[in-house]
Amino acid sequence: MSARLKKWGVHSLFLLGGLAVWQLLSLVYGPEILPGPIYTAQGGYELLQDGTLLQYIGISSYRVLTGWTLGSLVAIPVGLIIGKVGAIRAVAEPFLNFIRFIPPIAFITLFLVWFGIGETSKIALILYATFFIVVLNTLTGVLSVEEDKVRSARSMGASEWQIVLHVIIPATVPYMFTGIRLAMGTSFMAIIGAEMIASNEGVGYLIWNSRLFFRTDWIFVGLICLGLMGFLTDRGVAWIGRRLLSRYGVVTTTSLRR
Repeated sequence: MSARLKKWGVHSLFLLGGLAVWQLLSLVYGPEILPGPIYTAQGGYELLQDGTLLQYIGISSYRVLTGWTLGSLVAIPVGLIIGKVGAIRAVAEPFLNFIRFIPPIAFITLFLVWFGIGETSKIALILYATFFIVVLNTLTGVLSVEEDKVRSARSMGASEWQIVLHVIIPATVPYMFTGIRLAMGTSFMAIIGAEMIASNEGVGYLIWNSRLFFRTDWIFVGLICLGLMGFLTDRGVAWIGRRLLSRYGVVTTTSLRR
């Protein structure tokens, strides 16, 4: 308990120190250029009063979570198949290593042409941002499985499907969750770019549109909201991952013993 209190005390001191430095810089440069914590809080209160802030947070969260979930659900089985089947891997791996260097924001214009200016284009962009990261991490996990484990399972009479289910997938799950968490950060970057260019709602739109009114405090509110959204989502995914990993490990061990 004392260690935990000490940890929270250190975090609180860093937070207070950061706020103090932020306020001092605001006094030096002026609130129009660098709004301080108080001025930013006032801007956030304005946006909360008219309901704009919560609405934009909800819209951006929906877009990110939908595209990220769909991308992960598609990418995990694809990564398993590519990693398990050598012929498919020989064809797909060079393509994956080529396209992963093209950032999602580069596809915004094409996705708008292909899917229109509505929600489909934004969700498709998030799906793209998620897909290749999760596929590559899943593929890496499959390739890292020790051959001795596979041979041991075969010697015990396990079929190829049982090997995938009870050997390869459990060993790959940590890589999957690493890819999923990394893809979450990329998804937020992609949706902000899309909302800035082709949207009239969302946190990205709030940040971009605030420049027209020279409301730097609203820009800081949007940035803080993005950080909190990403932080809370990452913590939630990490918590779920720990629970699933521990539970899946018990089930898998029992199944192999049988």
